[in-house]
Amino acid sequence: MHKILSLIVSILFTFLISCSSDTEKPQSDIPVQDTVKQDTIPVFSLNYPEIKYQKVHISDANTLNQIKNKYRNDPNISYRTYVRTIETLNRKDLGFFRIGQDVVIPDTIIDDMRAYSIFPDDYPGAKNIEKLIVVCNKMQCYACYEYGNLVRFAAANTGKERTPTFPGRYALVWKQRLRTSSLDSTWKMPYTFNFHQFAGNAMHQFSMPGRPVSHSCIRQFNDDAMWIFNWGKGAKYDEKGQAIPLTGTPLIILNTFDFTIPEGGPWLDLVSNKCYYVEIPENPMEVEEALIPYQQIPKSSRGMLPNVQRYKDAEKILRERGVIREGVTLTESVDFNKLRQERAARREKEKLEKERLEKEKLEKATLENNSNENINQ
Repeated sequence: MHKILSLIVSILFTFLISCSSDTEKPQSDIPVQDTVKQDTIPVFSLNYPEIKYQKVHISDANTLNQIKNKYRNDPNISYRTYVRTIETLNRKDLGFFRIGQDVVIPDTIIDDMRAYSIFPDDYPGAKNIEKLIVVCNKMQCYACYEYGNLVRFAAANTGKERTPTFPGRYALVWKQRLRTSSLDSTWKMPYTFNFHQFAGNAMHQFSMPGRPVSHSCIRQFNDDAMWIFNWGKGAKYDEKGQAIPLTGTPLIILNTFDFTIPEGGPWLDLVSNKCYYVEIPENPMEVEEALIPYQQIPKSSRGMLPNVQRYKDAEKILRERGVIREGVTLTESVDFNKLRQERAARREKEKLEKERLEKEKLEKATLENNSNENINQ
């Protein structure tokens, strides 16, 4: 009897092992692509179900309203979660969904945006890194990792072509709950977390139209910006109170956006949450520190650059690498506050000059009238 029981246990054990080895695939074996391929399904250890996407053309106001109001009165699905999901998938605020556009709508709503992630949930090269942010310019989104485990997936709108968010390695530096831009006081940026102290690049909340549109910053939805603000770690400081370079939470920016695409982006071509995989560097800490062209450093910060020649050489190197397209002229960092002050000063000067001329004209006319009266007398 004991022999029979032992044999049964042995068979069951062998069966369980064989089932496990047949159904599980190590993350390291998952192929990595740099283009949208619909026939490759990555394995996610987070075990989210496959979610199918439908591309919908917003042909009229009725279609737009149907998209905006779907699940609004459904007791089984949170409308707020639905909105957050379609905003994340389309990389833009619901208010920017317009007639004539294509949008992506999922067949399943899950209250965890990691279910829609196009980053691997396991990052072997980041296993020894406490916290890490990886941004994909091409797909306008980012992932956050803790010791190599995916903890956040979110949409982003990075820099437009003439003021791009350049690829490379950065690190979070300082944060401010509500930042007023030093270049333009009309720009109010909640949950700002700077990641390049000289260029002024930062992650923050701002409007999300679904395209790279910023002045090199990384725009986010409010919930994501607030989460990063509380989760990330800023730089360490030396005894002189100066930020020590690259000591905050590492931030890796990958690739470039294809600005030849007239509208939207490649995320609209995805057909499910398991059809695309962002290619990530094997060792994120070996990624080259980002090259920032000299003209994109605000003039007020240029005198503080630690290696000014590297910044002056950056544009040439970036053009040689194809990061900056031929024929594209970068926009120099502009101090809009100063421009407004100069315009206001010019207007005031013109106003005073006009008043002076009018006063002289009036005085001249008065003298002429007095002179004529004297002659008549």
